Amino acid sequence: MAKTTARKPGGRRKKPPEPVGLIPPDAAAKAPREVEDLCAAIDEDGGKALSAYRDPLGGRWLVLAVLPIEQVEPTPYQRGLSDAHVKRLTDVIGRTGRFLDPVIATRVEPRKYQTPNGHHRASAMKALGARSITALVVTEPEVARLILALNVEKAHNLREKSLEAVRLARHLAELPPAKESDYSLEFEEAAFLTLGMCYEGRPRFAGGAYHPLLRRCDAFLEKPLAKALEEREEHVKVLGEIDDLVASHVEALKAKGLESPYLKTFVVARLNPLRFRRGATLPLGEALEQMLKAARKFDPGKVSVADLARSGGAPEADPAPE
Repeated sequence: MAKTTARKPGGRRKKPPEPVGLIPPDAAAKAPREVEDLCAAIDEDGGKALSAYRDPLGGRWLVLAVLPIEQVEPTPYQRGLSDAHVKRLTDVIGRTGRFLDPVIATRVEPRKYQTPNGHHRASAMKALGARSITALVVTEPEVARLILALNVEKAHNLREKSLEAVRLARHLAELPPAKESDYSLEFEEAAFLTLGMCYEGRPRFAGGAYHPLLRRCDAFLEKPLAKALEEREEHVKVLGEIDDLVASHVEALKAKGLESPYLKTFVVARLNPLRFRRGATLPLGEALEQMLKAARKFDPGKVSVADLARSGGAPEADPAPE
């Protein structure tokens, strides 16, 4: 009888990644002229450049600095403040008497710095009456556009991500023309752009119900950003029409005595043209047109309590607008 070998718990181990980045001594190389100029500019602004060094992962230059706090502001396209989060940070930083997590900042003009990651921390420091704040000043201004990728200070929900993405898109559309697809890293997901426009027009839009379909069908467009936004506006109009029909169907289900916090998610899932097509996709315009036709034909009278019970599942949380 052939001898069998028991498989080790955990299965096959992944090969450890090859070492990347710098060794510690290389982070302290001689700074190039443009970095020295940035350090001098920080000092001229009334701040203090403490040290310039190379990021140990990518080798890019950073300046550790202390900036006058009144010169630090958020980027114009990011989410609003969470008062509760600022209050918690203010309390913790005040009680510990230490600010140990520098904000990320870019120098946009003399005596003006913008932070894509640190708005809440900077606000807490201002609430404490701090005169200055520690910052990692990046040498590439375009880093400020990576707000969704970099901002790990407080977890974004779907609404916040989407609104930030579309605000950033409108800002970038005013710059020299570039394709929407060129900014895929900045936007993270094409669906965020479409949903962001929906939230702009409908602050209480239930984006979590529509996100599964958009995530499968929405794609970055190979068009100039301004033209791409115009095309997305057309998709948003169709989504608005679908959402109006969904709302009326939800009211009809409630009138039948069906009660659930997930009625809208249930109806939207029923209208999804890819509902039973695992791994399949459709061009977004075609998917929305099919969804609209299904919404017009949907009959709430044929929905039973058993249908609703089988659906299950909660949508991604979308808080009330601030």
